[in-house]
Amino acid sequence: MNALQNPLALLIAVLFIPAGIGKITGFAGTVGYIASKGVPLPEVAAVIAIGVEVGAAAALLIGFKARWAALALALFTLAAAVIFHNYWALPEAQQMVQQLMFTKNLGIVGGLLAFAAFGAGAIGLDARRGAVPARAATAA
Repeated sequence: MNALQNPLALLIAVLFIPAGIGKITGFAGTVGYIASKGVPLPEVAAVIAIGVEVGAAAALLIGFKARWAALALALFTLAAAVIFHNYWALPEAQQMVQQLMFTKNLGIVGGLLAFAAFGAGAIGLDARRGAVPARAATAA
């Protein structure tokens, strides 16, 4: 069984991996956007974002340390929602799209917390290595 057979992890990873690659290819723009939100050390924040989006999403996708990867992605997504989609601090004309983005991120956090709780399932590398209890390895 190959690692890409977990369609649920693939659906999550497809959100993060291309975004992380986009941050690499547009690094200067990413740093500028992060700086515009008042985040300290925007270059470091961009590197962390790339690492989480590409690294943790890839780990989740293949089921390696999937629970930790999902938790890292959940915390990252929650922080991104609060910092970058703070619709409550915007003029009313700009709130709708940012509120949609904020609530979308909360939904993603919920899905990631389910992965953190139950793991990537029986087909992930964690289950194949015996790193997940049998009960948790059968939950998808």
